[in-house]
Amino acid sequence: VQLQASGGGLVQAGGSLRLSCAAPKIFFVMNNMGWYRQAPGKQREMVATITKSGSTEYADSVKGRFTISRDNAKNTVFLQMSSLTPEDTAVYFCAAVYVSGPGNWGQGTQVTVSS
Repeated sequence: VQLQASGGGLVQAGGSLRLSCAAPKIFFVMNNMGWYRQAPGKQREMVATITKSGSTEYADSVKGRFTISRDNAKNTVFLQMSSLTPEDTAVYFCAAVYVSGPGNWGQGTQVTVSS
């Protein structure tokens, strides 16, 4: 299963975007999910994760600004991003989160924040 992120775009600093990632139903309900990002010249980093039961974790850099959620009826995980800054510019990926680490990477979605 490859997970396809969508919803990226160009936004001004201070703006908001909501990213989405849908998955096959059985896969979705069985897995913890997460959002990751990779900025140019940098390593991919965790942004936020959500367990099957809805417990969440966030990178310190996005706490209070980003919210991860999952809609089990729609088999979709979301990332609501607010108060965006140019430092949030990156390709954002969704992934399943396993004990061994994230996986099932697909094509990410570009988020560009202009100053």
